[in-house]
Amino acid sequence: MEKLIRMFPLLLLLLFPTFAFAGHDYGQALSKSLLFFEAQRSGYLPHNQRVTWRAHSGLQDGKASGVDLVGGYYDAGDNVKFGLPMAFTVTMMSWSIIEYGKQMAASGELGHAMEAVKWGTDYFIKAHPQPNVLYGEVGDGNTDHYCWQRPEDMTTDRHAYKIDPSNPGSDLAGETAAAMAAASIVFRRSNPAYAAELLRHAYQLFDFADKYRGKYDSSITVAQKYYRSISGYNDELLWAAAWLYQASNNQYYLDYLGRNGDSMGGTGWKMTEFGWDVKYAGVQTLVAKFLMQGKAGHHAPVFERYQQKAESFMCSCLGKGDRNVQKTPGGLIFRQRWNNMQFVTSASFLATVYSDYLASSGRNLRCSSGNVPPAELISLAKSQVDYLLGDNPRATSYMVGYGSNFPQRVHHRGSSIVSIKVNPSFVSCRGGYATWFSSKRSDPNLLTGALVGGPDAYDDFADERDNYEQTEPATYNNAPLIGILARLGGGHGGYNQLLPVVVPAPKPVVTKPQPTPSPKTTPPPGTILASHFTCTFFIA
Repeated sequence: MEKLIRMFPLLLLLLFPTFAFAGHDYGQALSKSLLFFEAQRSGYLPHNQRVTWRAHSGLQDGKASGVDLVGGYYDAGDNVKFGLPMAFTVTMMSWSIIEYGKQMAASGELGHAMEAVKWGTDYFIKAHPQPNVLYGEVGDGNTDHYCWQRPEDMTTDRHAYKIDPSNPGSDLAGETAAAMAAASIVFRRSNPAYAAELLRHAYQLFDFADKYRGKYDSSITVAQKYYRSISGYNDELLWAAAWLYQASNNQYYLDYLGRNGDSMGGTGWKMTEFGWDVKYAGVQTLVAKFLMQGKAGHHAPVFERYQQKAESFMCSCLGKGDRNVQKTPGGLIFRQRWNNMQFVTSASFLATVYSDYLASSGRNLRCSSGNVPPAELISLAKSQVDYLLGDNPRATSYMVGYGSNFPQRVHHRGSSIVSIKVNPSFVSCRGGYATWFSSKRSDPNLLTGALVGGPDAYDDFADERDNYEQTEPATYNNAPLIGILARLGGGHGGYNQLLPVVVPAPKPVVTKPQPTPSPKTTPPPGTILASHFTCTFFIA
């Protein structure tokens, strides 16, 4: 009998897996996720900065090139401003707000979410000083990764790299156009003048991307080792056109999607991933939305082919397609060992919005195994979010600061080095490796809300600072997540997801700063060098 009692929790898990874990506080997770973006800020920090262990940084960015490039976001655990992933981050934050701003407003987080978007778009306005010029990177990964320094102490090269007609970058310009178009929808009601400015930049950037074709990493070659554009630029051109149509309702962009869907791969590629490099699944999801809204017109046959590929992606995530995504034994979508979590959140976001599109149109998902109700897509997204918040074989939360068991040694320069406000002594390039990187102690600064790379294909995870594949966070991990968390925490919202979007005006935000951390004892020296390389694979 005693043995049976001991086995009861396991039996409960096997018989009723959905009830095996306590429910998560999605509202708290949303709040923490948004806080992470404040830790990634570059430039002059505002008076309402809540992550108080950070200070101003990168204040000379762009000066040597005669342009003001102060601001923006550091992409991950380093101090480089990479334009392509930054733009994708802003696009996905904006899409999250567009779909689930009502739920964010109800939870009191809409203001913080919009501030996070604006921090990025303010930078993009600066980075786009002329119609056919866009600055796509500040700093370079090679010199940056040679050093382990707080952003506030940077001594590395801050060269600014641009694309122009002689050195094009259709993928970079296209993604930045998408970001600014999506963000213009976010601010249309609360700040119409700013929204109009963003849309003007988006129009120019799309024209630039479309007229002067080329991969950005052939022009900004220092990006190749870190954010190589493996998929090329056709997906970004379609992606930008879809966002410009949604932002402007201009028939030109709908026609662009119709004319070029077949030749640019929008209707051809069956995808099993979506991320900062490969946008096809996102394009296919948006075009399927346009079709369900009845906007396809004479492009309906082409748009139906986009939708078929969108549904192929959804079915593959559910394990009900003709080629399914891999999952770990614990049920996590698994694409690659290096920062796998980016694919988990981006795929889960697409599943979430597509579920709501289907429900609003009164139809089911069509998979090779048969019709699937939209609720299964929401259940999939919930299972992925619950896993990353702690419902996994290791009982580990992969969001820093959420739950009781989360990563303590994050691969992140700012969080791993004592705050400059606690100890203003200069941290040198190599001294940071010797003193802080090699430390086995917990980070002196809590990187609240950061979603790290996560476990491997077998649900295993090593909480070690030099394990950058698993312990490094990234802005584009969190960006899609905020939308899913808002949807899971706030419910459907009780409105038709296919109707025109009106993002509510945020209520005034009263911020409570986090306390400045107390000084930590300096750990013993040692020297290790790590690098950061983010990659993705394009699958036909």
